[in-house]
Amino acid sequence: MDSFDATDATKSDETHTRSNDEWVFGWDPMPGIVSVWASRDGRAVVWRREGERVLCIEEQFRPWLLATTIADLAHLGPALTTPSAKLSGDMSLVSYRTLDGDAGSYRYLLSARDGRFLERALLTGASRRLNRRVKSLSELSDTYYQVGPIEQYLMQTGRVYFRGLNYEDLHRFQFDLETTSLDPHRGRIFMIAIQDNRGLAITLDAPTPDDEASMIKEFCKIVRERDPDIIENHNIFSFDLAFLEHRASVLGIPLLLGRTGGPERLERREETLAIGPDARKRTRYSMAGRELIDTLDAIRRYDFVVRDLPSYRLKDVARYFGIASPERVYLEGSAIFETYRKDPDLVRRYALDDVQEVDGLSRRLLGASFALASMAPRRYERLASAGPAMGILEPMLVRAYVHAGVALPQQKVSGGSTQTLHEGGAVHLFATGVAEHVVKADVASLYPSLMRSFRIGPACDHLGVLLGVLDSLTDLR
Repeated sequence: MDSFDATDATKSDETHTRSNDEWVFGWDPMPGIVSVWASRDGRAVVWRREGERVLCIEEQFRPWLLATTIADLAHLGPALTTPSAKLSGDMSLVSYRTLDGDAGSYRYLLSARDGRFLERALLTGASRRLNRRVKSLSELSDTYYQVGPIEQYLMQTGRVYFRGLNYEDLHRFQFDLETTSLDPHRGRIFMIAIQDNRGLAITLDAPTPDDEASMIKEFCKIVRERDPDIIENHNIFSFDLAFLEHRASVLGIPLLLGRTGGPERLERREETLAIGPDARKRTRYSMAGRELIDTLDAIRRYDFVVRDLPSYRLKDVARYFGIASPERVYLEGSAIFETYRKDPDLVRRYALDDVQEVDGLSRRLLGASFALASMAPRRYERLASAGPAMGILEPMLVRAYVHAGVALPQQKVSGGSTQTLHEGGAVHLFATGVAEHVVKADVASLYPSLMRSFRIGPACDHLGVLLGVLDSLTDLR
């Protein structure tokens, strides 16, 4: 009997360890993924690195979302099926699977061969049910839980970025523009500095306005030929890519920067950073097969903790971190183009110092985002923008619940709105008024330690995923 109990306990421990590993790292062992692109029609492209060689794999996946009801698909009649096969083997046009869970939870997994068809069918059904036109599923967040196509693919397959890779295995590429004005409507690009971690360090010049078009074309050619996994710069979204996009448009040049196998053109969308009074909008750019990294995002996150950076400017933070070379060239922004006319070599050195410092900041600050991308089912570039504290736990929790065939819980909160498993920590105010003669104030996050010590987790987390993930992440840290 004792031997039986010991064996049973060992199996239980092994099962728990395996579950924790799958919750944290996914379950598919595919190594070397450096980028993923996916679309709503169910097409996915995966780029894998094997040494200096990159392989491109094209696959079909089944777009899906979670729902609290299937009422909005009733109008499909017999076209709506309940297949017995797993999601990856389902060949039906539209199907649903009932997950283990209570009424009111997201207990229906809806999927289709084409996600666009599924969304149109849901909007048609919802519009009929509500007797008004429903334009987007985002209007029905209490009924549907949806993630982007790339996250759908990663959650469905159990794959993650960078398995088996070190940071230096990535082919990282930095570029920086020198322009005659900060406004692309009033100025142009006269130089592009380029560097990568495979030995390239050059500048492209456009001494006259007539040279700008050929310089931009040459830049696109170099990106395609060097074929980097990562493209980095400081303030790349708000300045460099925005400026480059506008100038290319004016000159009639297609920005063909994506990797072979996916869409080649630069893509754009609007996004909101942060929440509350610090919220700000910006244009987010993306390239199929390449991850775009803005070191300015990493600097902002770093200063949110330390609060002692002199500024967020590249030169200042490079000096702060001790990355700036003693021979670094410094020029006033307003004088750079005039200096170029007189001494182009000096400006070339200045521009190459810029990209070298971006590389140094990436090495210094982006290791955590790299590590998290080998765990969470999200693109590396999105994790690098959000940082370790945002957008990590919820994708891991959703992946675990869908993989286990268990409904994602939904809780009612104040005002009748809903939330899912993870919405962050609670903050309680124990005193009010004015504190005088304060010499130091600090806030330390203790709740992960308290949760682990006293096994405090969400009552709705029936699988215990959050505490399991928290244990693993804390041990790894």
